[in-house]
Amino acid sequence: MAPRRRKTKRRRSRAFSILNALEAYTYANIMTSGVFGTSPWGFLSGAGDLQQQSVYDAGLGATSLSWSGAGEISLADLMKEPGQALSTTAANFRSNMFGMAVKAATVGIGFRIGKALLRRPIASVNRNIMKPLVGAAFKV
Repeated sequence: MAPRRRKTKRRRSRAFSILNALEAYTYANIMTSGVFGTSPWGFLSGAGDLQQQSVYDAGLGATSLSWSGAGEISLADLMKEPGQALSTTAANFRSNMFGMAVKAATVGIGFRIGKALLRRPIASVNRNIMKPLVGAAFKV
């Protein structure tokens, strides 16, 4: 019996693709805006302003507790008040999950169609501009 032929190994491109990075950031922005109410940078660098405060209602003559800063959840909020931050993110996810799914699908389709339509100009830019300037480390 003849020996089985092996498939040739495909080499992965070691170049950093700017378009793939933009697509990944777009997905991250969809997720963080839907779940945390802020951008990825705002999530990582935002202030931990989630706190509980008492509110007096003069009409009822009662004092109640409410949360301030729950509109935008940051990493500092998750460390400072994990219970409230996680319940807020869970509620945001439940209310925004279908919108996030539609946005993610349209972004994926848009990038795929855009890359297909612009395949030759992108290859030209990579070959004539990017490769001479920065070598094979970066590509569009």
